[in-house]
Amino acid sequence: MAEDTVNTGYFGDVAIKGYDPVAYFTDNKAIEGSPAYAHQWLGAEWHFASAKNRDLFIADPGKYAPQYGGYCADGVSFGTVTTNIDPQAWRIIDGKLYLSYDPGAADGFEKKPTKVVDSQKHWSEVQSTLISDKMKKDWQHMPAE
Repeated sequence: MAEDTVNTGYFGDVAIKGYDPVAYFTDNKAIEGSPAYAHQWLGAEWHFASAKNRDLFIADPGKYAPQYGGYCADGVSFGTVTTNIDPQAWRIIDGKLYLSYDPGAADGFEKKPTKVVDSQKHWSEVQSTLISDKMKKDWQHMPAE
């Protein structure tokens, strides 16, 4: 996961809209995190519901971080990007967290195993698009000399 491809939504720099990535695994539900238990990783701020969850994440972020930088896994399976995700629309498949833009997309992603394969196939292409788009935006905001 490249630093420039963590989904922080349209505003700010908080991953998963402030939800705790560890809670999906430990509590089997989406739980809002708190800025009081924040951690910076890959250029984004990650929020956690407790210091324990934050420390679990710090010890092994790859285990808990959502796939595809937190972008909609269903969209990635089609080779596209959906920036907006719903933290309540998620699935853990083969020990990996996948987020989607709505519960129907999360259900479809889980019920059709080829979507995981397709998303893995398309991720490098989608990631390149995200990095290219970010570079274009950064370039457009550079001061003129």
